[in-house]
Amino acid sequence: MKITSIKSHVLKYELEKELGYSQQYYKHRTAHLVEVQTDEGITGWGECFGPGNIALANKFIVEKVIQPLIIGEDPLNKEHIWHKVYNLLRDSGQKGMPIQALSGVDIALWDILGKKTKTPLYQLIGGKCNEQVPVYGYGMMLQKKSTSELIDLFKEEASQIKSKNFKAMKMKIGLGPVEDLKLVRAVREVVGKDFRLMVDANHAYTLNDALYVGRGLDELDIFWFEEPVAPEDYDGYRELKQKINTNIAGGEAEFTKYGWNELIKSKCIDIAQPEVCGLGGITEYLKVSAIAQANFIPVVNHVWGSAVSIATNLHLLTAQPDMPGGLFPSKTMLEFDTTEKNIFITDLPTESFSILEQVKENNGFASVSDNPGIGITPNHDFIKEFEVNE
Repeated sequence: MKITSIKSHVLKYELEKELGYSQQYYKHRTAHLVEVQTDEGITGWGECFGPGNIALANKFIVEKVIQPLIIGEDPLNKEHIWHKVYNLLRDSGQKGMPIQALSGVDIALWDILGKKTKTPLYQLIGGKCNEQVPVYGYGMMLQKKSTSELIDLFKEEASQIKSKNFKAMKMKIGLGPVEDLKLVRAVREVVGKDFRLMVDANHAYTLNDALYVGRGLDELDIFWFEEPVAPEDYDGYRELKQKINTNIAGGEAEFTKYGWNELIKSKCIDIAQPEVCGLGGITEYLKVSAIAQANFIPVVNHVWGSAVSIATNLHLLTAQPDMPGGLFPSKTMLEFDTTEKNIFITDLPTESFSILEQVKENNGFASVSDNPGIGITPNHDFIKEFEVNE
């Protein structure tokens, strides 16, 4: 079997309302799908992390840089292809967009392997460790409103997420230390003291501000404090981890086994959040997961994107062992977007893909498909309707 072409599809549509996080507001939702075709008629699908115009830049890297390197290669030789591409790109980009582009291609190669062997992805990477995966909802995005208005919006949204049977939820912060703690206190009051609540700062703080917020989060029994400081600030991560009790989570902005090895060796995080669509794909994710396990750090994947990303991550987490294990272990969780309806999740696949319905019916859990590969196939008519041609 040989790779005959690689197509890159950037999809985009306008949101009903502008949403944001600590770094920016945005009016459009984007997704970047990768389609790898073979001479046997088997097509694999993957996804690249990277919103907005970053997706367009990654499209160029996929089609104009990576594709010429691997046309004619056997797609089943995933390790060879990964290292061939990385070795030729490493002088120009060991992190960031080149690795995001490689990630989507690599995921598509694993999808091809599953379809070729008629095997679901989770079986290809070790089989089921979890019959069902707990799902947490993320929402409560920032908007251009006053703190008091956001408090009302966040309280309403938190109530809605909890009513849908999610096992936990995550909210955005980034207004500033004092205002952020007002938001978190309001949400904690609504969901109750026993419900698992996480906060995500998207590296908004200096160390001193993060310490102020972190001490407030300790008092509110927050499960994790995500990306509190800049991803490059290992010293800040370590000091924060030592001085507050709330778990420090991070890693979505880290790439490859090389970067992750340094992050974990530096003892920066309590919970690892690898982004499979960004760090180098499934081939590299499995190595990152092994590094985390070897250091007894739980893995809770960062998940952002379309149904392709979610399906891939559900397979990965189905095969994720408990860390460290026991009769009543702390389980990994699948992150799921609960903001306004995401048609790149609900309407993209040709198959039924009903995470929300599973969560509601199964008390917060979702189960993986036994279809081969990642288990879903994007609808070409849908892609044509929302594809950006720039």
